[in-house]
Order: sequence, then structure tokens, then C-alpha cells
Amino acid sequence: MCANIFDFRARVSAEEVWARGRALRDRTPVETRDRAAASATRPGVLDFIESSNQGRLSHLVPLRIGRMAASPYSFFRGSAGLMAADLAAGPSSGLSAQLCGDAHAANFGLYGTPRGEIVMDINDFDETVPGPWEWDLERLAASLVLAGREGGASQDECFAAARDAAHYYRQTVTDLAERPFLTSWTALPDESAIAEASADALLDDFRKAAKKARKNTSAKVARKWTEHLEDHVTGISSRRFIADPPILTPVDTGVADAVIDGLGEYVGTLRESRRRLITRYSVSDIAFRIVGTGSVGLHTYLALLHGNGDEVVVLQIKQARPSALTPYLPAQQQRHEGERIVQGARAVQAETDILLGWTTMELNGERLPFIVRQFRNLKGDIDVSALDSDHLDDYGRLAGALLARAHTRSVDPRLIAGYLDGAEPFDEAIARFAVRYADRTEADHQELVKAVENGRLAADTGSD
Repeated sequence: MCANIFDFRARVSAEEVWARGRALRDRTPVETRDRAAASATRPGVLDFIESSNQGRLSHLVPLRIGRMAASPYSFFRGSAGLMAADLAAGPSSGLSAQLCGDAHAANFGLYGTPRGEIVMDINDFDETVPGPWEWDLERLAASLVLAGREGGASQDECFAAARDAAHYYRQTVTDLAERPFLTSWTALPDESAIAEASADALLDDFRKAAKKARKNTSAKVARKWTEHLEDHVTGISSRRFIADPPILTPVDTGVADAVIDGLGEYVGTLRESRRRLITRYSVSDIAFRIVGTGSVGLHTYLALLHGNGDEVVVLQIKQARPSALTPYLPAQQQRHEGERIVQGARAVQAETDILLGWTTMELNGERLPFIVRQFRNLKGDIDVSALDSDHLDDYGRLAGALLARAHTRSVDPRLIAGYLDGAEPFDEAIARFAVRYADRTEADHQELVKAVENGRLAADTGSD
């Protein structure tokens, strides 16, 4: 007979859990979050970039540099590891959560549930890892300042957005801590989160993005990016990707076979009922596609699958690398990097892609880990840098609330709520650090731009 892992006989009062959180504040006052932006031990900007380019496809590194050099906000989006070096030197409450790891404002997006509903949540987990919950919030706050500056918002508006993100993080954690566990677990599932975050000004932005997201499907990808083929001998029709270099390019037979073999291994990582679903499809074509900023230079493929009749599904198979935060956190048990990402997403998201899984592929004699997910499952976003400046703080409130909900799936909300109980100086401290860190990022970005201008680094400005 197996021993119980958990003792369901033990009962701890809510008051005792809150008190544990409050006790942590005696050791780490919330005001200590207002501090210098850069740590004394952070790597040099160019050293960091060179290190982060190791293992990437060399011919795509200039494209990554070009995208990071486009603006301070773009640089920030590609430098989660550099900020982790700075955050590691900062104060910590001692509470650990499953982090997004790269919780900048553009990594909150819309996507579809299996029932076709549109939800908004964190949607990128390449850097996910357990760590101090404050790291995600400070990265979010700094990104709001940078996105606001890029969009022409005033300093006061940028500061307000960062402060409101912290305030609604704190307020949402407190609210969730006071709810029944089952109710808090399913909180903020859809556009109702906007009202709960007092972000009503974003309703039109959300609904426009949701309307666009509903059209963002595999069928649309097939219409725009593929061509129809007919085998006159067998009478079987299929589709294949249309090359659009450098973003979308064909692969040779060896790579295609490796990807298809990897999909066979991936099936076993899905939850059991979904394995029966995915094995009803067959692969029609494989292509290489460049994505993002931080992911440029990684092996990333699209698989075009045929289903029932004219049905198509497009899967993305994306190389998984160790989290950029790992060097700055206590050592953890080694695991498949794709599994780390998938399990992190499952731990944090309220609704997870039903086809999300992981695999390993052999390419050029090297076995590499990958994640697999739907490429377009009603995905959309609200472009923070393009928002009206008076909507920036609404976005900050919404993102802060969503981040709080995400963290409380892995750490008892009563602990964080106890730590933040009535701590209004916390909001201001986060905002002041965010502004200071945005200034630091602008200086880092300028160092990269100068390296490009003087020829030390090659940059390609190719578009996505």
C-alpha cells in the first residue's frame, strides 16, 4: 500500500497562513524594492548578447541582433537573462512561484480554449522556472514603462501604468486569498477580468483583438501560406507551404523526416484522451519558420496536418533551451527542457492548449528538445505600445491582475497576501524601480546600437 504524500488530516487556519506571510515582511520590507536598477555582477551587454547567441543558427544571429536593436522595448524583450542577473541581486520575500520568466507586457495575449472561447493570459513560457514571484512583476512593470515610452506616453502615464500593475497584483492576490479555493482557482477566465481589474477602457481593445483572433486559425494559414496539390495517380489531394524567405522556407527530406519522427514521440506527452485525437491526422508538409525576438536563431518548424476532409491543423515545433533565469536561481533537478516549458504552462495558465506537448529530435547528429503546440489557435494580442496613452494604466491593471492569478496557482495566495497586506508603499516602490530599469535598458540598447554602427556586430532588419 502506498504511503500518503499529503496529510489531509492536518488543518491550518487561514489566519495562521496570513500571519506567516506578514512575518516575511519583517525580514524583507516592501520598500526595499525601490533600489538601483543594475547589479554589480551583471554581465556586460555585448558579453551577454554573445553568450545568448551560442547554439543558435549562425546565419540567423544578425536577424536577432537587428530585431533587438530596433528599440529599447525590443531589446528588453530579447534580454530576459540580463534582467535576471539584475533581479538576482535584489530583495526577495522568500516565496517561490512558477514564474513565466519573461512576463513583459507583450507576453500577455488572447487565445482560444477547446470550446472556442477567447481568454487572455500569459502565453509565453520559454523561460518558465520556479523562482521569486517578484521577478515577474518587476519585469512586467519595467516593460510597461518601455512600451509606453515607445508609444509616446508621458513619464507620468508610464509611472502610473507600472504602479497600477503592482497595485492590482496586490489587490487581486488579496481578493483570491479571501475566496474559496475552487473559486480562486477558476478566477478571471475571460473578458470579465477587465471589469475586475477596473480596466473598462480596454473593453473595445479586447473585443477588437478577440474579433481578429477568431479569424486566426489553421484554416486561414492554409489559405494564405499553402498551395493545393493533386496526385492524379492516387486521386489524393494535399497541401504544401509556399516559401516566403527568409521567414518561411522549405526543409530537406532529412529534416522533414526528423520532425515527423519527433511528432511520433510527442504523442506520448499529451494527456491520454488527446493522443487519440492527434493520431487521426497525417502530415502533409514541414517548413522552417523564424519567430519572435528571443527565439530567432532556434530551430522552429511548422507541420501542416490533414484531418477530416478539408480540415487542416498547423503545429509549431519549437526548440527548447534552458531558461535564461537558471544561472541565477538555486540548482534544480535536470529535466527535458520541452517538458519544463509544457509543465510550467500547465501549472500557470487557466486554460492550456490541448495539443501542447514536447519531444526530442535528432538534427545534424545532435539530439535537441522541442515543444509542440498549435500554431494558430485563435491567437491575438493587444499591442501595448500602440494603445492610447490614457489606456496604458488600464493595461497595467489587467496584466497585474492576470499575473497575480497565474502565481496563485503555484503558491498559496494567502502567503503573498499576508506579505503585501496593506502595503501601499509596495506599489510606488515597484513603479520607481520600473522607471529606473527602463532607463537602464535604454542605455543597454544604445550600447548595442553603437556596436552595430561600428561594425562590431552584424545586424539584419528583416521583417517578421
